[in-house]
Amino acid sequence: MRRIAVFRALMLGDLLCATPALRALKGAFPSAEITLVGLPWARELAARLPSVDAFEAFPGWPGLPEQACELAALPDFLARMQARRWDLLVQMHGSGGITNPLLASFGARHVACFFDTGGFVPEPELAVPWPREGHEIERLLQLTDRLGAPRLGTALDFPLCDADRTELAALWPGAYAGRPFVCLHPGAQLPSRRWPVERFAEVAEALRRRGFEVVLTGTAAEAALGARLEAALATRPHGPVVNLIGRTSLWTLGALVERARFVVCNDTGIVHVAAALGTPTVVVSAGSDVPRWAPLDARRHRVLWQATPCRPCQHHACPYEHGCATAIDPAAVIDEVRALTMAGERLHA
Repeated sequence: MRRIAVFRALMLGDLLCATPALRALKGAFPSAEITLVGLPWARELAARLPSVDAFEAFPGWPGLPEQACELAALPDFLARMQARRWDLLVQMHGSGGITNPLLASFGARHVACFFDTGGFVPEPELAVPWPREGHEIERLLQLTDRLGAPRLGTALDFPLCDADRTELAALWPGAYAGRPFVCLHPGAQLPSRRWPVERFAEVAEALRRRGFEVVLTGTAAEAALGARLEAALATRPHGPVVNLIGRTSLWTLGALVERARFVVCNDTGIVHVAAALGTPTVVVSAGSDVPRWAPLDARRHRVLWQATPCRPCQHHACPYEHGCATAIDPAAVIDEVRALTMAGERLHA
């Protein structure tokens, strides 16, 4: 096996959960060039992963929801995939209903994949039935098990370097000033996954009363959420928060999370960044499949969620009353924050 491609064109948390499987694959085939085929955003993460040697940006495909398909880019993409003459393609994207036929068109010698009952299977000897239960990390490792790749642990890879910490210090010197701070992350890619901003404000005020500085994190697209949170806190007595929403890169966000006492957030990518870096979290999980996506270390990562008939949610915005989110009271989050603090669950403990 000289040329291996792994297809996982998903978002940050999804890709971090795949790093144990990527590590197993690289351990089994150390001399192979392993190329990650992913969404364009993932190029900078792939460049640092020790289990990945190259990256190919995926332009999307009809029926895959993660990004709009760039139809004009597809002919060149398919030509590049076919020209590489892969020895092995590994489909780590999901159950394979759309992606298995797509990967078969790349013309690889072998294709390893997940499949649903009745679905297309390019190579049955290298196929694994799509697991309906279990954590995402364990699901993906079942596929590398089928390839004979020994497992090399379940820890997530998020490689920081000193330049990231230097860049963070320039962006916000308070990260290294010695005062304890907590990251609050009020956003998530889908509105259906977001806890109400007003409840984050209550938690922020409780944190400030306990002596923590509060730092808001998120993408530029979530700036309005940060503004609403700041407005909700404006009349409260403990002064402003530090708003870094839209100002951090992937790596300065990681450096910030590394320094934080803990993170309070929705169930989104920052959870897995924190899990990779050993920073405790309190997570409000609205809509997602908690047994599949919650960090494996339940002692360090406290996930609050409410069972509802519509979980896991398939909606962009909740068409009901968002009971999975509103059932979680700020007092419950504050209790978990207090428990983490009293237990000494901190990065440098």
